[in-house]
Amino acid sequence: MNGGPSGFHNAPVTKAFVITSALFTVLFGIQGRSSKLGLSYQDIFEKFRIWKLITSSFVFSSTPELMFGLYLLYYFRRQIGSNKYSVFILFSGTLSLLLEVTLLSLLKDTTENLLTSGPYGLIFASFIPFYLDIPVSTRFRVFGVNFSDKSFIYLAGLQLLLSSWKRSIIPGVCGIIAGSLYRLNILGIRKAKFPEFVASFFSRLSLPSFSSSSPPTPSRNIVGTISPNTVRRAEARLLSFLSNICFRSQPAPMASSVEPSEEAIATLVSMGFDRNAARQALVHARNDVNAATNILLEAQSH
Repeated sequence: MNGGPSGFHNAPVTKAFVITSALFTVLFGIQGRSSKLGLSYQDIFEKFRIWKLITSSFVFSSTPELMFGLYLLYYFRRQIGSNKYSVFILFSGTLSLLLEVTLLSLLKDTTENLLTSGPYGLIFASFIPFYLDIPVSTRFRVFGVNFSDKSFIYLAGLQLLLSSWKRSIIPGVCGIIAGSLYRLNILGIRKAKFPEFVASFFSRLSLPSFSSSSPPTPSRNIVGTISPNTVRRAEARLLSFLSNICFRSQPAPMASSVEPSEEAIATLVSMGFDRNAARQALVHARNDVNAATNILLEAQSH
């Protein structure tokens, strides 16, 4: 399944977050402290270890959680454009952390490290747009059980959610609540954007890509609306981009004769794309919604 563009070319915010989380986890793991970073009632309300609120948002408590968590963060990197993803990270991370602290105050459980550490809020908040906005492109059956190309991501999320049982389930549920509230556009949060210098800061902060042979690939921005001027510019860029594709790869003549289905067009239109541009992209993508989405996003990114 194509989870997004190769590498982090158009996901500087996610790249910075993943690198920070990985480095912090390795650093605390070397010191033997990663398993002690979970939150507890005593830490917050009796010993006032506020620094744990910050470290617990980045550091995973074990290597398996680190592997599954970073994979999911990497996979979800293109669901929201870089600028709005900064807002998404801040909103979902902060809100899920507040929910966790509220639960600790209500439960008053004296168990040490009641809640596991790691960016569970951001990861499970990302499952909301993944479930609602990313279409299924492939379905198949294994031993009589129906699966789709999204099933493996759900299984990876389930593995992470149950990795520490109650200690990981509570932060995961808090993240799902935070993602749902973002989706419901509480206080108009989905329209909020950081100044451009914030996104450019992350772009400069991100390390260069190790792969110089592959061309830049699209980021995904499925949140918000597109202005008419942007649509016209996107259509012009789309035509230029499709011409370049035809010139470079010389697709078979039959590709342009494929008539896209109304369902596929409606799926792209629901993501905010112009209907005519969506139809042209589907023609060149042979009615593949994921490939057409990549074409449209590539056109907008130029």
